Amino acid sequence: MGILRDSQLAFEHVVPVAVVGAGACGLTAALAARDAGAEVLVLERDKHPAGSTAMSLGAMCAAASAEHRRHGIEDSAERFVADVMAKTQGRADPRLARAIAEQSGPAVDWLTENHDVPLRLDFKWTSLGHSVPRLHLPPGRNGEELLSLLGRACERAEVAVMTEARVRDLHAGPDGRIRGIRIERPDGHTEDLGVDTLVLACCGFGGHRDMVAQHIPDMANSRYFGHEGNQGDAIHWGQALGAQLADMSAYQGLGTLADPQQVIVPHPLLLEGGFMVNLRGERFTHENANISGMCVPVLAQPEGLAWVVFDGRRNTACLAHSVEQRQLAELGAIKQAASWDELEQRCNLPRGSLERENSHIDAARRAGQVDAFGRRFDGLEPLQPPYCALRVTGALFHTQGGLVVDGQARVLRPDGSALPNLFAGGGAARSISGPMVTGYLPGVGLCMAITLGRLAGDAAAKSSQRQPS
Repeated sequence: MGILRDSQLAFEHVVPVAVVGAGACGLTAALAARDAGAEVLVLERDKHPAGSTAMSLGAMCAAASAEHRRHGIEDSAERFVADVMAKTQGRADPRLARAIAEQSGPAVDWLTENHDVPLRLDFKWTSLGHSVPRLHLPPGRNGEELLSLLGRACERAEVAVMTEARVRDLHAGPDGRIRGIRIERPDGHTEDLGVDTLVLACCGFGGHRDMVAQHIPDMANSRYFGHEGNQGDAIHWGQALGAQLADMSAYQGLGTLADPQQVIVPHPLLLEGGFMVNLRGERFTHENANISGMCVPVLAQPEGLAWVVFDGRRNTACLAHSVEQRQLAELGAIKQAASWDELEQRCNLPRGSLERENSHIDAARRAGQVDAFGRRFDGLEPLQPPYCALRVTGALFHTQGGLVVDGQARVLRPDGSALPNLFAGGGAARSISGPMVTGYLPGVGLCMAITLGRLAGDAAAKSSQRQPS
């Protein structure tokens, strides 16, 4: 895995635009490159594309989209940037935040209107750092469907996707220009392919334990709930080419990963009035203060475990629209009981603990005041029997630091100059989450993937067309 400096190598075949990775970023980049008139090849290491996209909820945040206008919601790039800077305490890259804010809405509209990838505004995920509803989801509300829709769009656009093709090395000239790629097949056979431009859409480094220990030491021993292919390939190549890295300590965490089922518990259960307790039956945090950052207080609890507590009505509503909740029901993960006492016994919690915590919440609700953790419950219906609970733990989902890119997704050196023909997006590129887990806004992962993917594909196609034949 590295950079090959064999500048005299002649390539039998040359592709105008090559894309490494067939997740949301890579497939979006390929569509954009095709729309710009370029021939494009997507290279995917796995037999079937999946990656972080398929493991996600399929939600992308975007500002000032056609969906906002359709619902009469006032939003703007300025408002999105302000939310990003507030969430990251001013530590996100303001220029990148501006580019994403301006281009995210058009990217959603382009996919929906031009490529039959419908992304509809969601109203269950409100606030949490977004001052207006911004999450856009496919009809099935999950990442696998989003990936399938993007895959079908690529088929219609006649995008070539080569699976079981792992890019091992990059061929580069003295000036850092990428000349080609070395591909390894499952049987160990390698082949070299020339490229005019290259888009890195190969995720982050969450699956590389040594890199996590180096850059995110607090999560070095935590559970990893992400694609095993997230091995930091783009980071390694970028470093070897002299690219700048930034915000390597940033990541999206999960505080509600079902244990031991390894399924994400839908957060609307908490948004709509549920709460969390530890194994002592005690609440320990404001459950909705920071969804990504919830992994930290959850992992700090005894055995790194907690219970999400809700009720039958909320369970039924969630089952109607959440694939994950249906999976949890099928796996028998949802504990249900007619009384608090019975639920406490089923969850092996101290007697009277759940009833006590719920009574504190009800008292704050009746008074119209925040509770002891600063959370408001007024406006949310009290929990009613049957009562339900799911056991959860914290985990690392995906990293948010990476290659520094500009508003055209060009990979930059420390002096601000761009590498000649290298572009990056998604998990390969630095995000707008700043350096901390608490800076992650809901939907930013796919926002970066799709928005930078579109920018990278378009810019790579136009750059390729300027190369000498």
